[in-house]
Amino acid sequence: MAIDRRRETGGGGRPLPEENGSVPGAVGGDAAAPPGPPPANAAGVEIQAVPVPPPAAACSPLLLDYDGSVLPFLGGLGGRYQRTLVLLTWVPALVIGFSKFSDSFLLDQPDFWCREADGQGNWSGTLAPIHANHSGNGSIFPPPPGLPTPATGNASECGCREWHYRIRAGLVQNVVSKWDLVCDSAWKVHIAKFSLLVGLIFGHLITGCIADWVGRRPVLLFSVIFILIFGLTVALSVNVTMFSTLRFFEGFCLAGIVLSLYALRIELCPPGHRFMITMVASFIEMAGQFLMPGLAALCRDWQVLQAVIICPFLLMLLYWVIFPESLRWLMATQQFEASKELILQFTHKNRMNTESDIKGVVPELEKEITRRPKKVCIVKVVGTRNLWKNIVVLCVNSLTGYGIHHCFAKSMMGHEAKMAITHNFYADYYTMAGIALASCLAMCPVVGFLGRRGGLLLFMILTALASLLQLGLLNLIGKYSQLPDSGMSDSVKDKFSVAFSIVGMFSSHAVGSLSVFFCAEITPTVIRGGGLGLVLASAGFGRLTAPIMELHNQKGYFLHHVIFACCTLICIICILLLPESKNQNLPENIPDGEHYTRQPLLPHKKGEQPLLLTNSELKDYSGLHDSAAVSDGIPENTTANGMKSM
Repeated sequence: MAIDRRRETGGGGRPLPEENGSVPGAVGGDAAAPPGPPPANAAGVEIQAVPVPPPAAACSPLLLDYDGSVLPFLGGLGGRYQRTLVLLTWVPALVIGFSKFSDSFLLDQPDFWCREADGQGNWSGTLAPIHANHSGNGSIFPPPPGLPTPATGNASECGCREWHYRIRAGLVQNVVSKWDLVCDSAWKVHIAKFSLLVGLIFGHLITGCIADWVGRRPVLLFSVIFILIFGLTVALSVNVTMFSTLRFFEGFCLAGIVLSLYALRIELCPPGHRFMITMVASFIEMAGQFLMPGLAALCRDWQVLQAVIICPFLLMLLYWVIFPESLRWLMATQQFEASKELILQFTHKNRMNTESDIKGVVPELEKEITRRPKKVCIVKVVGTRNLWKNIVVLCVNSLTGYGIHHCFAKSMMGHEAKMAITHNFYADYYTMAGIALASCLAMCPVVGFLGRRGGLLLFMILTALASLLQLGLLNLIGKYSQLPDSGMSDSVKDKFSVAFSIVGMFSSHAVGSLSVFFCAEITPTVIRGGGLGLVLASAGFGRLTAPIMELHNQKGYFLHHVIFACCTLICIICILLLPESKNQNLPENIPDGEHYTRQPLLPHKKGEQPLLLTNSELKDYSGLHDSAAVSDGIPENTTANGMKSM
């Protein structure tokens, strides 16, 4: 049976009637009516046809293929100017590491005692054992030599006029001891911790959208200017309310610096170098984490420490002169006039000859230089089919990785206190930093061998296993340890818990970091700022669970861990839906991002037909009606694609 399908365009379909109900042309091959005078309405006024402008021609595909044409013309990372720009994106990572981990020192909860006064109102110099603070990691410091051992009191024992503090973080005075944020005022410390994280969350969301609209360079430079203003003003705070408010704006500006540098770093690199260059920046940031205790010990006072952390951003003001806008973003948004100037700047800095332009990028750029820019907002991703799904999956992975990380950290610190493994601030701090460093070191070979999706899947499976074993197996061990002849003790359970916590912290840190990098690769250049803002804000929400749990005195901690353990199982399934971006060109516009489709996790064998065909393998059956006339010559047992039917 012949297939009769009428096309909307072409000679086979019936023309649509005009507004007056007449058909513009004859059907069935009749001649068209001769041209006559224009029609008139009832009043006799002639109706002039409005000319329809021709559709705008598509942009040259050569200019949109940045990794395949523009970047090789500029020399890739072989150019001296490109290597200098990559180095400039690495340098601020050290100061960013100082800023991100400053809360551990500025807001550390010290041990404290109440000072006694004699009958005449003079301080006696002895310390009354009224109240000792239990720190968040479960360790309690002994009092100075010759002083009585502090004892835990209740709320009524907090009626003290002056406190004596023992700060463990290398400072003589911090924010807690400055304004006596203990006892009834202890909740203000958690609010101060909120302020920086909430500022980071809002900063990532807002500056990401702005970076897609005005560019990465303006966001970077204005963020540097305002973090200098707000960061230095934090050191001059007169109360904790002013401190918390200014820390919010400091976090907002810090988010703009982090996001813009991340996007610039990704967009400068060719496909084979993106991951390692990003990991180098992560290692430099962790160097700031390792050096932070020494910096605090040198500064001694929290105000000096805050000023020392912020002042290096003054050097970034020079970026206004030495750092250009992202050429990839300019090309993707079709700002070809600015792109041409920047390409000439690249060729001049690298001492290149424009005659090496074999593919003709510069001549093609001259033809398109009058084209109007096309900028896109992240909200456009809602109308896509695959892109929004990929971004949402990676946001959930980032939220889960950073959220469950706190569960493992809290569990490890609690059991270490019971086992007397660690008993001071520096041991706990460097344990956390060492696990993060080991996680980043392990990511390099794993991602290089398994790819982005395979590496993310492996680390998420490890996180889920560590979480489920800690929740289920340890409860079973606890029940058996209560039996008289079981041969198990509570120390066995604590050792297993510490082991599972270390594995969980190791893998969950990798999940969070890799999710951010993965999202930066699969998000198109025109909305990369918004996509990065979403996944970084999700990571911030995950980190926000730590001060929330501390504010509620760890109530609901077990349920919190159970929820994130369930999320890890969901994420394992969702990761299989993601594409693989290893050694792939970055998508430049939304259609490019839509073409990032899922591929098999393991390559199929030679000669084996894959279950899911790629876009290039899909066949077009839209022309079947053209062969309807010759279908009578085909035997009845032969199908349309030439294969015989049974």
